[in-house]
Amino acid sequence: MSINDLFNKPLKVINAGLLSFREDLDQLGVDAIQLQWKPPVDVDSKAIEKIASNRDRTDAANARALNIVLEGKPMLTGLDVAEKVIPRMRKNLILHSGPPIAWDRMCGPTRGAVIGALIYEGMAGTVEEAKKLASSGEVEFAPCHEHSAVGPMAGIVSASMPVFIVENEAHGNVAFCTLNEGLGKVLRYGAYAPEVIQRLKWMEEGLYPVLRSAVERLGKVDLKNIIAQALHMGDEVHNRNRAANSLFYRTVAPAVVETAPNKEAAVSVLDFINGNDHFFLNLSMPAAKCCLDAARNIPCSSLVLVMARNGTDFGVQLAGTGDKWFTGEALVPDALFFPGYTKADANPDIGDSSVTETVGLGGFAIAASPAIVQFVGGTAEDAFQYTMDMYEITAGENNVYQIPYLNFRGTPTGIDVRKVIEKNITPFIDTGVAHKNPGVGQVGAGVLSAPMEPFRKAFEGLARAMS
Repeated sequence: MSINDLFNKPLKVINAGLLSFREDLDQLGVDAIQLQWKPPVDVDSKAIEKIASNRDRTDAANARALNIVLEGKPMLTGLDVAEKVIPRMRKNLILHSGPPIAWDRMCGPTRGAVIGALIYEGMAGTVEEAKKLASSGEVEFAPCHEHSAVGPMAGIVSASMPVFIVENEAHGNVAFCTLNEGLGKVLRYGAYAPEVIQRLKWMEEGLYPVLRSAVERLGKVDLKNIIAQALHMGDEVHNRNRAANSLFYRTVAPAVVETAPNKEAAVSVLDFINGNDHFFLNLSMPAAKCCLDAARNIPCSSLVLVMARNGTDFGVQLAGTGDKWFTGEALVPDALFFPGYTKADANPDIGDSSVTETVGLGGFAIAASPAIVQFVGGTAEDAFQYTMDMYEITAGENNVYQIPYLNFRGTPTGIDVRKVIEKNITPFIDTGVAHKNPGVGQVGAGVLSAPMEPFRKAFEGLARAMS
């Protein structure tokens, strides 16, 4: 083709630069395509060389780790009190979401939830007494993840709280989570008013014994099956659990009616579950946790097994680096705020609930639940693109969790930290938003992309761990 022929044809442009270049071309009526590309993340060159030289070993390790995660069979097998079943749990220990953090660095919602837990446990009578005790050194703090547990938002677990027991039948490991309080002014969002404590006490004395008896009657509840069905019904089982909640309700309601001590107890429990669209979140989380934990300590594996936030730090753990945390600053989500609140009121991202994304649900499955992106004015097309982007950074696709809109393609599963760094794409998460001050509670819900810093550190940490 001669140069004259070339310039006599319609001009087509592929823009690999700033989006503003494409916008200028659009204004001029030039047909242009925006190339979705970013330069790789700037990491230590020695780490890049080490990771590259171990590519085959890492690919094999990831295949093994992913297979373990995918073959997991999470079953709700019972309920009990935290102190009796959570490993190394004790009266003066309070578990929290995210990586390790001390009282002096805790954000407002976490502090508020700790205050509420100390009052709930009877260890403090007033807010001021609780603050003094929390800062005294007499109370110990530890991440839920380090005790086979997970907690939404502040993630606070204290000794007397009832917890779900979820067993991975494929590998025998167990995960725990408290029962969901509902939305709004609740402990996990940092609220500690008398009505918050009163609700927690009812959950301990009314909800817990009835549900425990019902699950005992059933023997076990297949959570993986419920999650798979819920994805076909519009949930992503992180921020939207309406279908999963309904399926769980259908499963346990007959057993609740059969085993409850009286009609009033059965009605109060069933009404509470039916009126709390997020009740199943506290089951989808330990279901994800026990599947992921089974893949720990696989040398050279670059699969992410933990993404967790404490409202101050965002933490990551890899299958190939044991229990080591890699952290960075937590970001503030883009959100739809409740009337009277703005982004200025929001606390940075918080909670262990991103364990759902880590196993291929939540933001990774958002194409199955496009209603979620309405939180930030998004569209169904945005939801589709978010999920497609996550395929770029994962090691495989789920063999059970499927997205109808994608012709029942498996959800992107197994975050590969190598791909996060290479493609400069971080995991997409949907989340709730807590007020930055203790005692206020929830102020909105939204989405965000995880910060890059913990993944950069994890990549370099994996390189150091390779022999």
